[in-house]
Amino acid sequence: MDPVLPGYLAILRPANALVSGLVAVLAFLIAGGVPGPVAAWLFLAVVLLTGAGNTVNDYYDAAIDAVNRPERPIPSGRVTTRAAARYAGGLFLAGCLAALPAGPMPAVIATVNAALLWGYAARLKRTPLVGHLAVAYLAASLFVFGGSAAGLDGLGRVLPLALITLLGTVARELLKAAEDVEGDRRGGARTFSVRFGVGWTVRLALVLALAGIAASVLPYAAWGFPYLALITPADLLILGGVLRAVGCTTGHCVRASRASTLLKAGMYLALLAFAAAALIAY
Repeated sequence: MDPVLPGYLAILRPANALVSGLVAVLAFLIAGGVPGPVAAWLFLAVVLLTGAGNTVNDYYDAAIDAVNRPERPIPSGRVTTRAAARYAGGLFLAGCLAALPAGPMPAVIATVNAALLWGYAARLKRTPLVGHLAVAYLAASLFVFGGSAAGLDGLGRVLPLALITLLGTVARELLKAAEDVEGDRRGGARTFSVRFGVGWTVRLALVLALAGIAASVLPYAAWGFPYLALITPADLLILGGVLRAVGCTTGHCVRASRASTLLKAGMYLALLAFAAAALIAY
């Protein structure tokens, strides 16, 4: 096997890309869409765009990853920076084209998100808090992207889920930035953690996680008590994860607490709660 191929797959972060695609399809179905070609195009577009975003992010982060993530494809030498840039460009184009059959709104969102993904990697990531908000918007927009393909009426059903995702993702991005503060400082990235310290970063992450947990009550109006029973374990996991990092003042401490990992697990559990509650209700 060509030793370069695993690098081109790894740089996409395929698990992340596939989950993102499934979230868009889930949003489409919750919004009233039916399984079929539109769902397939939504899935393909998101997988391609997410893979493109991960690739261009690694392109711009090559120097920082050499410190924080030396095993990634570019620092490890499996993919060159020039090849990564070309690869990302092709994936962005393919992802935007794949969104066209899903409808005009998904096509517009795909184009905007493609530009934002590139801008985030090139510049916004190094802007305190703005970069974290950009990532959170991109995660939340998966629900808007999928829901918009089912029409404006269906879109309203998924907006609470987008809000929950937005808040939870900002909290996790802050924790990840706290973990990587040493490498970011060496690489010149002006993240929130670099500017304001790990302690304040963790506190802000806790506030946002609590806001996300409060927002998770909103879908109760549509899905009732079964939803509350399903979402409560996810909320507790998210809260417990963030609390483990409270008191940390170094990136090593935050990493050792596994706070971002537990928060991520809680968010995946919340996705399962959304899917199960929608299935029960509809």
